[in-house]
Amino acid sequence: MVITPQRNIVSRTWGTSVGKKSVIAVTGVIFLLYVTAHMLGNLKVFFGIESFDTYAQHLREIGEAIVGYEGVLWIVRVVLLSSLVLHMWAAFSLWYKAKKARPVGYQHRQRWEGSYAARTMRWGGVIIALFVVWHILDLTTGSVNPLPGDASAYMKLVASFDRWYVSLFYILAVVALGFHIRHGLWSAIQTFGANSAMKQNALKTLAFVVAAVITIGFAIVPLAVMTGLVR
Repeated sequence: MVITPQRNIVSRTWGTSVGKKSVIAVTGVIFLLYVTAHMLGNLKVFFGIESFDTYAQHLREIGEAIVGYEGVLWIVRVVLLSSLVLHMWAAFSLWYKAKKARPVGYQHRQRWEGSYAARTMRWGGVIIALFVVWHILDLTTGSVNPLPGDASAYMKLVASFDRWYVSLFYILAVVALGFHIRHGLWSAIQTFGANSAMKQNALKTLAFVVAAVITIGFAIVPLAVMTGLVR
């Protein structure tokens, strides 16, 4: 009798397509919660410099008595970075597995239809990743921001978006983010088994609405700076 060794939960999850899709879905939910909170925080810019700077400072002071100054921010950064690594590696693994299994005789139309969402996710992911690096250098470390490091968060944001090419890059990135969220949220709903034929249209609409709200919520800030509404 051949005894098949039992695999631990990590190998069981990572060793199957369903497990990798679950990793992508869970990390995607983490990103969605973060970008939603980040978008809401950004909208405080419309309440003026004091409101926005107070919000920015509060982020650094959350949980200070327990984990120290900026402690919570660093915990969030570690969680996001870990989620990013898992998200990208699982996505790449699924893509590579599908590529190896793809039959040579695919029809052109089937290949185009099947790969449209995947191409959108891949290129959107690249644009988002490049933007995140720039965004950190611009508004977190201040390395590429026009203002000195001691300037307020509000003034740094305005100075950054006063550069048309930065605003354009930002808007391009959030549009890519919107496409990413739309397809990703829909895929996550399917992965978690919350899909059915009757609910399909409603769930697709939900994914579209969530993506549109987040896209508009982010894009409206650089547009407001460029048009002079926020100065």
